[in-house]
This record gives sequence, C-alpha cells and structure tokens, in this order.
Amino acid sequence: MGEINAANNLTKTKKAVFASAGSPYFSTVLTLMGAIVILSNIGASKGVSFGPIITDGGFFLFPMAYILGDVISEVYGLKAARRSIILTFALAFFAVISFWIMIHLPSAEFYDGQEALERTLGPIWQIVLASACGFLVGQFANSWVLVKLKERTGERGLVGRLIGSSGVGEFLDTLIFCAIAAPVIGISDAPNFINYVVVGFVYKTAVEIILVPVTSLVIRWFKKREPGYIQAANAS
Repeated sequence: MGEINAANNLTKTKKAVFASAGSPYFSTVLTLMGAIVILSNIGASKGVSFGPIITDGGFFLFPMAYILGDVISEVYGLKAARRSIILTFALAFFAVISFWIMIHLPSAEFYDGQEALERTLGPIWQIVLASACGFLVGQFANSWVLVKLKERTGERGLVGRLIGSSGVGEFLDTLIFCAIAAPVIGISDAPNFINYVVVGFVYKTAVEIILVPVTSLVIRWFKKREPGYIQAANAS
C-alpha cells in the first residue's frame, strides 16, 4: 500500500524531486559504474572489426555506464552525478597505476607472459585518458541536460529527457574519446576515423534508445524504493 501511495505521489508531482546520495542504493549504482568503466577501458585497447564496421572491444560495456549515469542524474540530481563521475575516474586512474606497477614488477623465471601483459595493459593509460576526457565532458553534458529538463517538466517527460540527454552526451563523449584513442588501436587515416566516430555514436545512442524502457523501469524502481526520494516527493 505504501508503494502505491508513493507511486501516486510521484506521478502527481510537478516539481523536480531528487533524493539524497547518502543511501546504499546510490553506493551500489556507483560501484557498478566504476567496474563497468574500468572493464571497458581494458577492452577498448583492442581494435574490433565487423566487416566494414570498426569499433573497440569495450563497445558493449560503455553504454551501460551512461544508463547508470541516467539513473543517478534522474534520481539523485546533478551534484550526485558530478560526484559519481569524479569517483569513477579516480578508480579508473588507480587501475592504471596498478597496471603500471604490475608491468614493471620483476618477472619470475618461469613467467613467459610479460610481452603479452605489456601489449594488453601498456596502452591502457592512453585509453583511460581518452575515456576520462570523453566521459567527463559527455557525462557532465548528459547529466546537465537531463536535470535541467527535469527541472522544467518535473516527473513528466522521462523518456524524452533520457533520449535528448543521451544524444548530447554520447556525441561529445564519442568524438573526444575517438580523437585520443584512435591511434592507440591502430586507426591513422581519416575515413577509418570518421567510421570509428560515426559507428561509435550511432551504436551507443541506439543502444541507449533501445534500452530506454529498461532504464525507465529501473529509474521508477529506484524512485519507489529510495526513502529519500519518497520523502522529497511527499514534501513537494
């Protein structure tokens, strides 16, 4: 009965409502985002080709980080989104330092994987730089657009602000990331670079649009169960 009343209050609320970031729900989403970004950075060091389509090995992971970013922006607001972006990339840079230490530790006599380790993890710092610059700009833009639209529409228009903010964020992210990461994975000419940017942007944006119903369900689930959000909605 309480969830039904909370859902009714959220539906009727015209004012933009945000929860406090000091809950276990926020910590869980933040942890997942950090893990996804680190894994996608490792995967992005591999160039991948599906016929004429060129991308990288992290292509299937990175859109998930934006979806989680949408959840944080919609439920917890712009300040929490900024905090999540900064903390996520602090973890990413910590991973880079860890990889550098692993590479430069003296190898045991029986270990024969040093060359493969260096080839796989060595370029990661460049990928993280590309990812950090792209994600920082793109995610900040995504969060800013989403929150500003919510401030104008309240609880209404969730699907529209998810699609609109994702398009802006993914374009800036993809352009910046590809400009830095392309040489790392072996892209050195303009046609392949344009292919890389266009495919990345279209793919990531399409995935987010296709998953908007799922993202919406997840956001609504959080809104109905996040105590801070319910309290803010009841007070509005």
